[in-house]
Amino acid sequence: MPPSKTSYVCLPCRASYKQSYDRSRRERICPRCTGALTHVGSAFAAPPRRDRAAWRTLSVLLNAGIRFHQGCCGGQGYRPRTLSEVRERMAYAERAGVPYARALVLPEVP
Repeated sequence: MPPSKTSYVCLPCRASYKQSYDRSRRERICPRCTGALTHVGSAFAAPPRRDRAAWRTLSVLLNAGIRFHQGCCGGQGYRPRTLSEVRERMAYAERAGVPYARALVLPEVP
């Protein structure tokens, strides 16, 4: 059976690459800019390269430590798609004292 493939992204290039996952190989290199690729998970769907707002949203999620791995039965769960959803959840995190990573994956802000 071939090794499973997972997604890696380069945020400066706004590019996504599917590569086989190998735990022993730590750092992946972007073929466009030779920068480090970020492992985002197997359930990731890249936005179009020209959609800067979507890539900015993705950057906030990745910097908060949120990845796109498949869950067992319910899938990966909620992920915000727009900057307004990100701002709303980050404002809630500030008000409630909740970590950003937890607030960003809430389907609805209380």
